[in-house]
Amino acid sequence: MRRISVGSLVVLAWLCAGTPMAVAGGQGYPGGGQMPGGRPGSGMSQPGGEMPSTPAVDKPDAAAKKAFNAGVKSLNRAREFEEIAAKATNPDKKASAMEKVGDAYSRALDQFTEALSNQGDMADAWNYAGYVHLRLGAYSESIDDYNHTLALKPDLLEAVEHRAEAYMAVDRLDDAKAAYMNLFNHARPLADQLMVSMQKWLESHRAAANGMRPTDIDSFGKWLQERDGIAKSTASIPH
Repeated sequence: MRRISVGSLVVLAWLCAGTPMAVAGGQGYPGGGQMPGGRPGSGMSQPGGEMPSTPAVDKPDAAAKKAFNAGVKSLNRAREFEEIAAKATNPDKKASAMEKVGDAYSRALDQFTEALSNQGDMADAWNYAGYVHLRLGAYSESIDDYNHTLALKPDLLEAVEHRAEAYMAVDRLDDAKAAYMNLFNHARPLADQLMVSMQKWLESHRAAANGMRPTDIDSFGKWLQERDGIAKSTASIPH
């Protein structure tokens, strides 16, 4: 199922929040004016002059951090279930573990989205949301998340590599090639990691073009062969 992008959900959350007071939990009265039956900016008084108790509400930054930490835990759980699924030999156990993988990733995405609804410039939350979307196969959403990440942290090369994997999944070859060159010049291990993904893409599209023109596939294959040769010939040179 195609998921709504985190960016859309964050914008929606901000629109629904209205005023900064509403973002903090909606306990304040908009405008700080006289509330019905009470003092300016306060809750309605009870008989005897006592004010009703209100639950404690996290401030946006604290709420964002809390949701982000919960998302990291869910993400780690998803990875644990992936390892269990990879090692499982029983088909039923493998299927059960994979179902838990999907549930954990979905929960993590909800939690990172909550973090971003409270703090929209949290680069790490955008980064993790991009990764979760990538793992769930929501590639366009992943690209959007990584665009936000890199706008906030342009030098986060791990995000460059993961976004390039999403580029490959939606056949944006020129963007992926540009990302590879960036990584080749600044983070060779990540460039090598991306090269593996690119070669898998080439292998699968040579077997089934999936709408790509054969000439484009061949051209990309030649580029990959050239870049792979350069990478191997310069592997021993310090970077």
